[in-house]
Amino acid sequence: MDISVDLTGVVLETERLLLRIWKETDLDDFYEYASVEGVGEMVGWPHHTSKDVSRKILQSFIAEKNVLALVLKENGKVIGSLGLHPSWANEDACFSRLKIKEVGYVLSKDYWGMGLMPEAVRAVIEFAFDRCSLDALTVGHFTSNTQSRRVIEKCGFTFVRDGLYEAKQLGRTFPERKYILLAQQGNQ
Repeated sequence: MDISVDLTGVVLETERLLLRIWKETDLDDFYEYASVEGVGEMVGWPHHTSKDVSRKILQSFIAEKNVLALVLKENGKVIGSLGLHPSWANEDACFSRLKIKEVGYVLSKDYWGMGLMPEAVRAVIEFAFDRCSLDALTVGHFTSNTQSRRVIEKCGFTFVRDGLYEAKQLGRTFPERKYILLAQQGNQ
């Protein structure tokens, strides 16, 4: 079952990152990574073509209160985002009784391959299970997105099934893989 998770006031800290709610002052950093071709397309949205596009999406992040900014501690720069969204598993009879959210994330191309996203996802897993009392988290990736697959594997998610993802913003459908992590798995 989908539950509401309000991330207002949440600050999670890892070795190299702070995860916090978005601010209007994050616009330049957001546009910097979201405007790079190939970043958004890895998860189903077109790269941003103007700061106005980034501003509208940033305002939705702030209003919806379910997406955290990933801030690199060493310089205070926002380098990505991580959100808790309604899950595909809410429509699956096997999982429909569980309190569950979908993890969605994106990272600046400049920081790919440094282990930052697994670090961030692990912090959100701990938060989701310990502070939000969720029963499970789900995640998915396009089959071509090997970087996300590695993050998912490193964070202990279990493969459930293959599916199709309709990326409406790109006007395409992508083959995807879907995973779940149950609370008792995440707390081991």
